[in-house]
Amino acid sequence: MLLGIDHLVIAVRDLDDAADELERQVGLAATGGGRHPTLGTQNRLAWLGDTYLELVSIADRTVAEGSWLGVPTVAALERGGGFRGGGLATWAIATDSIDVDVAALRALGADFGDSMPGERERPDGTVVRWRLAMGRRLGPAEPPFLIEHEPSSAEWTEADRAARSTQRHPIGALVRLDVLELPVVDVPAASQTLARTAELRFRPSLAGAGARDANLGPHIVRLRPTHGSPVAPRIRLASPAGDGRSVDALGCSWTVRRSG
Repeated sequence: MLLGIDHLVIAVRDLDDAADELERQVGLAATGGGRHPTLGTQNRLAWLGDTYLELVSIADRTVAEGSWLGVPTVAALERGGGFRGGGLATWAIATDSIDVDVAALRALGADFGDSMPGERERPDGTVVRWRLAMGRRLGPAEPPFLIEHEPSSAEWTEADRAARSTQRHPIGALVRLDVLELPVVDVPAASQTLARTAELRFRPSLAGAGARDANLGPHIVRLRPTHGSPVAPRIRLASPAGDGRSVDALGCSWTVRRSG
């Protein structure tokens, strides 16, 4: 079953600089992470409960240019052109039955390949493991990929999940992902694509301006028309400490609304 947004991959040039900017501008702490030797990338994570932001930089350009994660990361960095990164590179949906979901989405017309294993060694030597499946292309305007985490591996045990369920970020409180707003050229076409690849059902958004919303577990995916102008993706968060202000950081627009 598709559970919700698992994580957002944000391409950055320097992990430490990006983590510092995320904390100063948005109030989120990025910790942990590690390297993906076979992908040519490295990361740091900012946890929002079981959803997270993955800051990804290039560790080995040659390897990255041929890997599934490296290709959209390199593309985002080249597109962004900024020192700290190119912004949203791709995003993932969490599943608890990846092969069943891949089969169901293929029946709807999705072009997902077979699921494949992946892993990352953390600095403390423990290993994070998962399985994922994706279409032919990844990118902020392309369908997301699916991921199923191994519950006995690092970061996904019951103890790990319980610990981060109460994590207070530098903003001063818990923070959760609320809305992922994607700028698209053609909202109806993007809606149809995501109906096939993520079983999303869109409706007119209360945000207006031609936007459309779909529920994905506890999250909302919003498609907003660009009207021909470049627009950064918007990441809307919810926190008891939120004040509704919007800031631009790491190639995205961020808003933290006050939650009850």
